[in-house]
Amino acid sequence: MPAGTRPDGPVAGIYYIDTGDCELVPDPDNSNGWLLKINGVMSSHIDLADPLFLDFEYMRWIAALVESRWPRAHRPKLRALHLGGGACSMARYFHAAYPEARQVVVELDGKLADYVRGWFELPKAPLLRIRVGEARQVTESLTPDTRDLIIRDVFAGAFTPRALTTREFTAHADSVLAPDGLYVVNSGDAPDLRNARADAATIADTFGHTMIIADPAMLKGRRYGNMIMAGSHEPFGDDPTLARTLLGGGVPAHIWDDAQVRAFAAGTPVRHDPLVVTTAEPASAPAE
Repeated sequence: MPAGTRPDGPVAGIYYIDTGDCELVPDPDNSNGWLLKINGVMSSHIDLADPLFLDFEYMRWIAALVESRWPRAHRPKLRALHLGGGACSMARYFHAAYPEARQVVVELDGKLADYVRGWFELPKAPLLRIRVGEARQVTESLTPDTRDLIIRDVFAGAFTPRALTTREFTAHADSVLAPDGLYVVNSGDAPDLRNARADAATIADTFGHTMIIADPAMLKGRRYGNMIMAGSHEPFGDDPTLARTLLGGGVPAHIWDDAQVRAFAAGTPVRHDPLVVTTAEPASAPAE
């Protein structure tokens, strides 16, 4: 695709973007579906005919958790911040589920953001804005108490950049949230679960209430995969509808409550930003 060309609708192919390349692939099992790969790694799925269809299991878990906190029937004017854009699958879903929502998607790659706008019918601003920038810098620039929901779904390879996982960053995210807001992260990990434990420890150190959603194999450290973690200053409560929804998916998932999350993270150090050590310049000797 020539540089600067934005297609009108999805066109299969490889596209050069600011951070490498991406590939748009038709879904062989869904005539309305498209898969987006970024630098060879599967990133997103879009169903052009049904924005409420989420192909990735972890996205369905996030949707179920959010709808448990804010039922669709109440038509809340949800204020959502998505850290990590991809094809804007979750933002597109929440627009359909909550038509009065106001959403901002933060995407590092400007060319990718432009392509996604051209490929998929995304809501226009102010319903959905794509802000090109680095997720931490954008988060730190936002006004306190201006978001109900923050979703961290940023990856560089298999893991989230460390700057987006520390206690200091999580505190910034917390300050941007309303008092009853919800902070949700997609935590990827290997079977040793070291990364997941550190994520859990950091979120638990920031928020009064926590939750983990994952399938049993992941919770037991039997495979590579994703855990959905959430933090809030409001209790999650015991929602039987949420539990049934998670068990009824293609990959049944379990919920760990706050006590289980804190037991899982016990003994794991909270992640912090690196210390910046400055050396004072020696005082100049007085002129003779």
